[in-house]
Amino acid sequence: MECVFGLVGNGFAIVAADTSAVHSILLHKNNEDKIMVLDSHKLVAASGEPGDRVQFTEYVQKNVSLYKFRNGIPLTTAAAANFTRGELATALRKNPYSVNILMAGYDNESGASLYYIDYIATLHKVDKGAFGYGSYFSLSTMDRHYRSDMSVEEAIELVDKCILEIRSRLVVAPPNFVIKIVDKDGARDYAWRQSVKDVTTAVV
Repeated sequence: MECVFGLVGNGFAIVAADTSAVHSILLHKNNEDKIMVLDSHKLVAASGEPGDRVQFTEYVQKNVSLYKFRNGIPLTTAAAANFTRGELATALRKNPYSVNILMAGYDNESGASLYYIDYIATLHKVDKGAFGYGSYFSLSTMDRHYRSDMSVEEAIELVDKCILEIRSRLVVAPPNFVIKIVDKDGARDYAWRQSVKDVTTAVV
């Protein structure tokens, strides 16, 4: 039931993910951030088994940091995506990770980019991508409204259309989403779209 999607605009990339932590028929919390800041100019939005998702994205994050520490220069987004794909491919025939990734980044030479990496180590550079049941609605909405020269405001409006479509059409729709953006100024939180907030239970 997870929903992760993203797109590339004019000088930036945006990724959005639901914030539901779910096991079987149980919802544990509504504020799980599934988009990791990989480094100053990269984001990783991941879906899949919670243990694999957290462990693998942290593993990639630490290795990207290690490369920069050893060599004095950061990996490009393309290099980080290929490293991630290589690690998934290596694990595929040993102990595979059940994790799907959208990697967004900004490089001074090539600008903003988005990479689609699935659990069987398929890698594609895309303008827009999605994972989960929400992809049925977000991909069709983006196919209809996406343009490569979109401004940030137009892209956020499109992201909100995708979220609205998922909430209204998916039978078990996640209520809350987090949106993050990466551009020349770096990777950062943009907004949270919440329709349900965590309720704190009073101790009796």
